[in-house]
Amino acid sequence: MEKKVRWVTVDGLKEGQRLDNFLSSQLKGLPKSRIYKMIRTGEVRINKGRCKPDSRIATGDVIRIPPVQLAPMRGQVLHRNIQMSLSNALLYEDREVLVLNKPAGLAVHGGSGLSTGLIEQLRLARPEEKFLELVHRLDRETSGCLLVARRPSALRRLHKQLRDLDKTLQKRYIALVDGKWPQYLTDVQAPLERLERGGERFVRVTKRGKSSHTHIQVLEHLDGCTLIGVIPMTGRTHQIRVHTAFHKHPILGDLKYQSDDMRHHWHEKGINGLCLHSRSIGFQGDTGHHVLVVAPIPNPIHRFLLDSGYDPDKY
Repeated sequence: MEKKVRWVTVDGLKEGQRLDNFLSSQLKGLPKSRIYKMIRTGEVRINKGRCKPDSRIATGDVIRIPPVQLAPMRGQVLHRNIQMSLSNALLYEDREVLVLNKPAGLAVHGGSGLSTGLIEQLRLARPEEKFLELVHRLDRETSGCLLVARRPSALRRLHKQLRDLDKTLQKRYIALVDGKWPQYLTDVQAPLERLERGGERFVRVTKRGKSSHTHIQVLEHLDGCTLIGVIPMTGRTHQIRVHTAFHKHPILGDLKYQSDDMRHHWHEKGINGLCLHSRSIGFQGDTGHHVLVVAPIPNPIHRFLLDSGYDPDKY
């Protein structure tokens, strides 16, 4: 255990990074729940002032980090199955960014009991790269477009695009939801709060939550479910999954927000995984040009659409 408070000065490589992500890199292996508690209680400070998990740090900021008990860290080793997945996952590459087609079931990073994840394995696969950082995240069971920055300047630029009100960087998802989603319900705005109960972390709509906005378009009404296109206007944890479940149309195959009976019903129909896919991502490149990257639709969504008589490629 570290016995003294640390004061860490932010260098240019970390400019623009979220505080919680910065602390995760400094306190490897420490659960995110502990990091959030340290920030909430004021144990962590930026330039001696209180802060929030999503505070953006700047070059020269001085971060107060309290003494914490860290579990021994094991060195990262190449994971054969993940490396095989990554070898076929590259959708787009330029000197600034990579866009990968993340497989369902693969965490974007290690932690919370996982020794490794996509970003750690990507760094091992590209040892010549000096900088590889996630621009955003996807839930472990969500597949599709994942954007990785190859330079600090690219990370700062893309984070700014994520924060811009005009949504220069836009992520579009598709999902299968239970029942018939109403055509009129195109904008879901419900505040979301992250909670923990019995060691399980989840998200709920509460009055205390952070403002959250999801745009939803009905693509097809199918037998017992609906294919929707989704654009998250904010980027809260589990946002799409919770917003759809809040309106009584949870995403098929969702182990956390779908009832056991409903999940069993759809499992018998061949739905054996979360039907949420990051279909495309669009952003502004370093020279101002627009980049749009599309990830092919995987099973079980692809198979379900084919069996229902629809061409998955049209969505």
